[in-house]
Amino acid sequence: MSLKIRLARGGTKKRPFYHIVVADARSPRDGRFIEKLGTFNPLLAKDNEVRIVLNTDRAKHWLEVGAQPTDRVLRFLDTAGLLKREARNNPEKAVPGAKATERAEARVAAAAAAEAAKNAPKEVPAEEAPAE
Repeated sequence: MSLKIRLARGGTKKRPFYHIVVADARSPRDGRFIEKLGTFNPLLAKDNEVRIVLNTDRAKHWLEVGAQPTDRVLRFLDTAGLLKREARNNPEKAVPGAKATERAEARVAAAAAAEAAKNAPKEVPAEEAPAE
């Protein structure tokens, strides 16, 4: 049986509250779980001590048994000092897509054309040559 340490959502609409639970990976998010390890209240300030309540002894036990934490729970375990979470880096995430790149290039070309038209010397109409 594959075990996960994950969040189970509680609370009302637009007022989330999460329980940190150990559950079978196949069970639904808010469904059956094996043990409740703590709580997470995202509505509280980040420096509030009751924002994350975690039973570290039981968390250590489940990690030794082989339970895999989700990414968010891994952050909590990292702050508690139980596991080390490697910082993720995806520099390609910030690169704009193809359409956005085309639009930006078109905008730059239009601005350059407008600047060139503004700086171009104005043509003075040629005086008519006297007729012979």
